[in-house]
Amino acid sequence: MTDASQSNLVGMQLLRNAHGRLVLTLANGTVFEAVTPVRAFPIDAPLEGLSLIAADGKEALWVPRMVDLQPEHRQLIEQDLAVREFVPTIEEILKVSSFSTPSTWDLRTDRGTTQMVLKGEEDIRKLAGRTKLQITGQDGVQYRIPDSNKLDRHSRKLLERFL
Repeated sequence: MTDASQSNLVGMQLLRNAHGRLVLTLANGTVFEAVTPVRAFPIDAPLEGLSLIAADGKEALWVPRMVDLQPEHRQLIEQDLAVREFVPTIEEILKVSSFSTPSTWDLRTDRGTTQMVLKGEEDIRKLAGRTKLQITGQDGVQYRIPDSNKLDRHSRKLLERFL
């Protein structure tokens, strides 16, 4: 891991090249082509602990906190992360086919309506208490519920049958 104090972040440059890849230039002039941002704690602390991985698979720069980045650098990194981290947020559970598993759920997410097959209740992961959930469908797509208390009554009632 490369040490990245606040001063290293100030002197760094991050650009997108003509091929759409991120190019990192450190304060000492070292250039890394095609860096890939990777969150250390994508679920529990998505804005803390970010590594910029060089094309050779080694860490080029460690960023302790995303807020420490220049706004234009943070925007480039967030654009890359958004493409790689496809995790729709469940806004409403419209219906479920059965209260036993496997069960097909009709969902309204922030990406539109969809169906998900829940293989087993163990595919519902409680991240913080009983309200922050991550659900993995049969096809491997992960869905998140940031706060189940904010779902409508019908959705909460359906969800409670599986918790």
